[in-house]
Order: sequence, then C-alpha cells, then structure tokens
Amino acid sequence: MRRNNQKGIGMTTFLTTMTAAAATGRTDAAGRTAARLAILTAVLLAAPTFAAEQIKVVERPVGETTIDLAAKGDSVGDMLVFANTVFDAANKVQVGTDQGYCIRTVVGKSWECFWTLTLKAGQITIEGPFSDTGDSIFAVTGGTGKYAGAKGSMKLHPRDATPTGYDFTYDLL
Repeated sequence: MRRNNQKGIGMTTFLTTMTAAAATGRTDAAGRTAARLAILTAVLLAAPTFAAEQIKVVERPVGETTIDLAAKGDSVGDMLVFANTVFDAANKVQVGTDQGYCIRTVVGKSWECFWTLTLKAGQITIEGPFSDTGDSIFAVTGGTGKYAGAKGSMKLHPRDATPTGYDFTYDLL
C-alpha cells in the first residue's frame, strides 16, 4: 500500500534518470528521446491545474412566460423566457437569480435553452436541451468574475412532478 508521503517518488526517480541521461551528453536517439521526455514531464508537472468546483442551487420557476410564435398552441419555434430567483441547496436562502430563454425544438418533448446564473461572485452561462420530463444536462459555456472562463456541465433535476422547483448542480472544471 502506498502512503501519502511517498506520492510522487516514482516520478522524481524518472525525472532524475532522464535528466542524468540528458546531462551525460548522449547524442544517440535514446538520449535525445530521454531528454525530450524529461523536459516534457517537467513542463507538465509545472502546469497549473484548475480546481474543480461544484455549485448546488434551487431555482423556483415563477417568472416564466411562453410566447406562442408559430402555429397556435405548443409548436416548434415557440419561445419560453424567464427570470427567476435562485436559492441555496436547502432552498432557504436566496443566493442569486437566473434569466434566459428557450426555443421549442420538439413538441411535447424538448427545448433548446440558453441562460445566465448570477451569483455574488459572478455569472455562469449554460446552453443545451431542456427535456419536458426528467433530468437535463447542459454545457457550461463561460462566466464572469470568479467564474471567468468556466467550463463544465450543469444537471437540472425537477424537484417534483409539478415542478415547483429545479435542483441545479453545476460541475465546473
């Protein structure tokens, strides 16, 4: 079993071996390859890593309007616009808002949506298909403030059959 204080020893040994091979002045193909690997490994180990973050909020869908733009009734091309309040995962304290729009793509089944979540630390934008029933997965397409350059996904889960709210789980990379 490997202990935490031993983590990385194998990589250190590898780098030492590769650096030594490069320092000996070996000019054969194996020496050049070893030197390249040592440099590449050092660069990769020094590269910054982005911390993953998960944000869980609850949307209360009370500020929504459906605009009938095509044939009367539910039809392709209709638009859903909204501006709602967003609460913490316990659905108790308001932590922000969201606003956006969806365009009906498949009658009775799905919409294509784009919206912005606004929190104190910044904004997160998402885009993707919203299913009339069940869960939906969206792409995180960007952000501002703390979330500038955000990427990842957002899972939308209806809290009940009505629905009176949606659980949003943002998994940021």
